[in-house]
Amino acid sequence: MSRLSGLRSVGHKLYSGEIEYDFVGKKKRWYALSALILVLAVAGLLGRGLSQGIEFKGGAVFTVNKPGLSVSQVHDAIEEFTGSHEPIVQKVGSNQVRAQIASKDTGNFNNIKEALSVKLGVAPDKIDSELVGPSWGKEISKKALQGLVIFMILVVIYLSIAFEWRMALAALVALIHDIVITIGVYALVGFEVTPGTVIGLLTILGYSLYDTVVVFDTVKETTRGITKQNKITFSQAANRGLNQTLVRSINTSVVALLPVGALLFVGGGLLGAGMLKDIALSLFVGLAAGAFSSIFIATPMFADLKERTPEMRQLAKRVAQHQAAQAKAAARGEGEGAAKSAAPAGADADEDRDDDDDDGEPAAAGSTPRTSGSSSGGVRRQPTRNRSRNRPSGKRKH
Repeated sequence: MSRLSGLRSVGHKLYSGEIEYDFVGKKKRWYALSALILVLAVAGLLGRGLSQGIEFKGGAVFTVNKPGLSVSQVHDAIEEFTGSHEPIVQKVGSNQVRAQIASKDTGNFNNIKEALSVKLGVAPDKIDSELVGPSWGKEISKKALQGLVIFMILVVIYLSIAFEWRMALAALVALIHDIVITIGVYALVGFEVTPGTVIGLLTILGYSLYDTVVVFDTVKETTRGITKQNKITFSQAANRGLNQTLVRSINTSVVALLPVGALLFVGGGLLGAGMLKDIALSLFVGLAAGAFSSIFIATPMFADLKERTPEMRQLAKRVAQHQAAQAKAAARGEGEGAAKSAAPAGADADEDRDDDDDDGEPAAAGSTPRTSGSSSGGVRRQPTRNRSRNRPSGKRKH
C-alpha cells in the first residue's frame, strides 16, 4: 500500500509541477537512442530480411488430428519433404498439430499427405491439407499498404485542423518510427510475417496515435497564451504538459500491454495459437515502441519545430533577459546584505545623529546633540532648545 501511495504522490507532483523531468531539454539524447534503434532495425531488415509465411511465398499446410501427438513427431515426419526450407510446426489446441511447408514445389502435395498418414499412424481423413498460393499474400500486402497510406493522410489532415501542422508532422514521424521498429524486430529475431502480423501493424497505429494525441492536447493547454508572459519558454511549457500526462501515458501503455502479453505468452506459447500469436507479437512490440515515441520523440520534435518560429524566438529572448535581470537583482541583494553585515557597530548611531528631528526640521543650532546612550526602548532624546531667545526675562513686573 505504501508503494501505491508513493506512486500516487509522484503522479500528483508531476501534474502540479512540484517535480519535473526535462524530456524536451534532453531531446538530443532521445534522438540518438531512437536513431540507434532504427539503425539496428533497418540493418536487420536489409541484412536478414523478413521471414515470410506461406501466405506470401506459397506452400502447403497440414493439420494432423491425433491425441497425444507431439510437435517433434510431426517435424521429423515432414522434414524430408521441405528441402532447404525449415518447416513450421506448432501445437494447435490439445489434439492437433499443424505443419507448414513454405515451398513453391507443391506438386507432390498428395504424396506428402499419404506419407504423413503412414509415418504418424493416422487415417488420411484425420489430416486436413490446404494448398496456399503466393498471390493471396501479395494481395493482402497491397491492400494493407493502401490502407496505411490512406490512414496517414487522414491523420495529417485531422491533426492539422485540430491542432497544427507541426503536431501533425511530429505525430507522423512517431508513427513511421513505430512501424519501422516493429518490422525491424521481426527481421532481427526471425519471426515469420503472416497476415496476422499485417493486422497487428495496422492496429498499433491507432494505439500510438491515441497516446500522442493525449499528450499533444495537454501541451496545447499548457502553451496557450504563452507569448503574453516572459517567465518560461515554449519548450519549458511543453515539457510541463508532457510531465502532467506522463503517469497517464505509462498507465495506458501498461494496461494495454498486459492483455496483449497474456495473448502472446499464454495463447501463443502455451496453447500454440498461430494467428493469435502473430497478431499479439506485432501488437506487443508496436505498443512498446508507441509508448516510447509519444513521450521521447513526438513532443520534443514538436517543441523543436515550434521554437523555430519568430514569435517563439522573441519569447526565448525575453525569457533570457528576464532571467538575467532576476539574477542581477539577486546578486545585488546578496551584496547589500553582505555590506550591512560587515559595517561597524557605531555606523547606525552616526547616521541617527545626522537625521532630522521628529518634526522633520533640522536640529537648531546650540541644541544638545543626541547620544547613543538614550533611554531604554530606543526612544530618542529630544534636543534642548534655548527657550530664552526672543522672550522677556523671567522676572515679573509689579
